[in-house]
Amino acid sequence: MHADIDRKLFTEEAIVEGIDRVAKEVTACYQGKDFTVISVLKGSCIFASDLIRRIPIPLELGFCATSSYRSGTTSGQLEVNFLPEENEVVGRNLLLVDDILDTGKTMYALKQEFLKRGAAEVRSCVFLDKPSRRALEFEADFRVFEVEDLFVVGYGLDFAGRYRNLPYVGSLKPEIYRETIAGA
Repeated sequence: MHADIDRKLFTEEAIVEGIDRVAKEVTACYQGKDFTVISVLKGSCIFASDLIRRIPIPLELGFCATSSYRSGTTSGQLEVNFLPEENEVVGRNLLLVDDILDTGKTMYALKQEFLKRGAAEVRSCVFLDKPSRRALEFEADFRVFEVEDLFVVGYGLDFAGRYRNLPYVGSLKPEIYRETIAGA
């Protein structure tokens, strides 16, 4: 698995430092407010888990699932698989947590959906921000790292369901995803 990585972009140590920084920002923003962290599955589960353990104020945790990549490298039609119950959304301050902000389509659609369902406020927090790929005008309220336009894996980010368990973030060798796509 490590042999499939072209280069490491963010080490375990850098990830911890970045999450500590963002956790302080989130804590300052939500101090004295009730809020719910909504982890966008599957990619953000590792990041969301590490993030909430560093936020020393009361919060609730919810989950939603979307899919758009399947086994490819380009984003397709967005599917929302499930959302939190109405009582977890209506009148609540929500913090959407996702692994990567790429085209912006997923976060934009989720934000609009939660506002439509009665959320008082919806903010966003992403582990990686890839602004060079943005298809919509959307900026995360909080981000750990900005990344160039590479196919990145590790720390929850995957390619065809693999590499999520790497403790660092690296760029996948192009021949790896080209071979997989060609063989599909």
